[in-house]
Amino acid sequence: MYYHIDMINSKNELIIKDIKKAINAGKYEVNQKIPSENQLAEQYGVSRQTVRKALGKLIDEGYLYSRHGSGTYVKQPLVKRGNSKNIAVVSTYMSDYIFPRVIQGINQVLSDNSYSILLKTTNNSRKGEAWCMEELLSKNIDGMIIEPSQSAISCQHQVLYDQMDSMGIPYVFIQGCYEAMMDRPYVMLDDVEGGRLITEHLIKLGHKRIAGIFKADDTQGILRHKGYVKALQEAGISYDPDMVTWFHTKDRSTKPMEGILRLIENGVSFHAVVCYNDEIAADVIKGLTNIGRSVPHDISVTGFDNSLLAKSRGITTVSHPQEELGKAAAETLIGLINGSLSRKDAHVLLKPELVERKSTL
Repeated sequence: MYYHIDMINSKNELIIKDIKKAINAGKYEVNQKIPSENQLAEQYGVSRQTVRKALGKLIDEGYLYSRHGSGTYVKQPLVKRGNSKNIAVVSTYMSDYIFPRVIQGINQVLSDNSYSILLKTTNNSRKGEAWCMEELLSKNIDGMIIEPSQSAISCQHQVLYDQMDSMGIPYVFIQGCYEAMMDRPYVMLDDVEGGRLITEHLIKLGHKRIAGIFKADDTQGILRHKGYVKALQEAGISYDPDMVTWFHTKDRSTKPMEGILRLIENGVSFHAVVCYNDEIAADVIKGLTNIGRSVPHDISVTGFDNSLLAKSRGITTVSHPQEELGKAAAETLIGLINGSLSRKDAHVLLKPELVERKSTL
């Protein structure tokens, strides 16, 4: 038994040693795929489990990285965090109607503390997020602020976050957070309370048949829906799942209005719509107007975020303290970097407020 275990450990160490030697000798170049687990298992006469353990150690040490469903690749040599005064900021969309104000808040705090920003965007793609992180981990950075992509879906690259932990690189999630990593630092709006506030407002106006449109693949959509349900329950109104339209990043330009039109075509009576954000609300108002429905006289419509779009279109919405969120994220990250803040204390929820305008009057 002991002999067998010693043999496995010896083979494990041999695999690690040989791959390190091959990388250092230039046999494998950066981003080149190494042999598969099956090939290595056959080459060394061991099980795939033994190979996987060896590759896991090499990933932890920064020699390799994995791509889900593709294989294992040689990683750019990692630069350990020092006093670079560089902070990486990863966002889903650079031109998003919220993010410019968020980055202003981040930049103000970081500039006041003599930090520079490295900006990356993922287009709300999990693969894009992994690629951005892989590139940034090869650079000399002191920390990272990350808006997670499709945060309601399980993260397939958590190993990269674990790698940052092992390297001592602090990071802060903004806007949303993966469910499996809610123990990590984050700065977010209280989306549950926001969803509750906006729905409660419609109920106070006398509406009982309230439709909802929410995003299914981002944390914000799940939490805003939770607030919508909470307000209905508090008012004694039964929740009807058929009144809710769910959409994803890929169908956000068509699915929301299709859902509202389907309700109308099926003769479903509703008097108001709670929309995931101001962009969706503006599209719904336009669509309702095109089919001869008046907003708010026939149907009240609400948004979320209090963007410039909401202000220009007169949309009742929920305030999103964009600059404040950016400042809070930067201040939280600096606290983690200088040690004045611990990870368990780095959880910030900002308070939303109702902004009433003509779309619900």
